[in-house]
Amino acid sequence: MSFTYAQLKQAIQDYTENDETTFVTNLPIFIRNAEERILKSIQLDLFRKNATANFTASQQYLASPSDFLAPFSLSYTDAEGEKNFLLFKDVNLLQEFNPDSSVEGAPRYYAVFDIDNFIIAPTPDSSYVAELHYYYRPDSLTNKAEDGTTWLSENATLAMLYGSLIEAYTFMKGEPDLIQNYNQRFIEAAGSLKLLGEAKEPTQEYTVGRVIRAKQ
Repeated sequence: MSFTYAQLKQAIQDYTENDETTFVTNLPIFIRNAEERILKSIQLDLFRKNATANFTASQQYLASPSDFLAPFSLSYTDAEGEKNFLLFKDVNLLQEFNPDSSVEGAPRYYAVFDIDNFIIAPTPDSSYVAELHYYYRPDSLTNKAEDGTTWLSENATLAMLYGSLIEAYTFMKGEPDLIQNYNQRFIEAAGSLKLLGEAKEPTQEYTVGRVIRAKQ
């Protein structure tokens, strides 16, 4: 079973028995919120990618990709052709380590500074080629044509449906018991998706990688 964009919108209306104009207008928002709920609660290896850029000499910031969600690794290639991996730390540690941004050197640490930038410490002393391996936000189903699909709409149909219904009934100020029921269905669907995406919690991070989770 899978959903096209049109089929998921129709399913939401069928479950809620609501075709009121304002409700229908907000269907894309319900779906995008469901996608966000899935992406923020489950790490799917499918949504990893690499991007290359250049550190700028004397510049402590590096722009993050527009679809960035969370980092897995950041490395750079030095003048000898060796790849060096930076350690991911908190912004405060970097600012304490290198309080004077004019002090330059071979980068050792990085942190997410804001929504658009990483901060690097020490400030790069050369325009090294950098490679970022990261968890990204895939294109939303709502950006597709009516008959379009995405990986989530084809492989996470229950999570997409019940996540959307939670948003829809919240919008409608629906019965708490019904919202709770859909939330439980979403949790069950997300659990199955988690098993698919993460298998088991890694016990050997060097071998199988580290699960990245948002701060609570």
